[in-house]
Amino acid sequence: MELALASAIGVLATIGIYLLLRARSFDVILGMTFLSYATNLLIFAGGRLVSGKAPVLKEGVASNLGNYTDPLPQALVLTAIVIAFAMTAVSIVLAMRSRSDNHSDHVDAHEEEPAPDTAPGREGGA
Repeated sequence: MELALASAIGVLATIGIYLLLRARSFDVILGMTFLSYATNLLIFAGGRLVSGKAPVLKEGVASNLGNYTDPLPQALVLTAIVIAFAMTAVSIVLAMRSRSDNHSDHVDAHEEEPAPDTAPGREGGA
């Protein structure tokens, strides 16, 4: 199980970094989302994977660490999911506004300018 989880974290982080390095706004937003998923899995795995144990105290069960799982990673991941959703929404709105203002989907909002006409016998300009 640990190998599968570590592989999933690595694949999500790799996809996220690859997409972040692209020059398009949508790719960057997807890359941030994939990195968010990888981070959430990493935080969740840091709290040890335990199945069948409650994160809160139950009556009739001894209150030692052997009977419960750590609730902190679960709370952190839940909070991170909400924050990531809000930041994704804000990023999408900013990307849409940038596209409408600049008529471009590039992150730096600049298209490559065409090279000046330097053919022999012509002077640049009109």
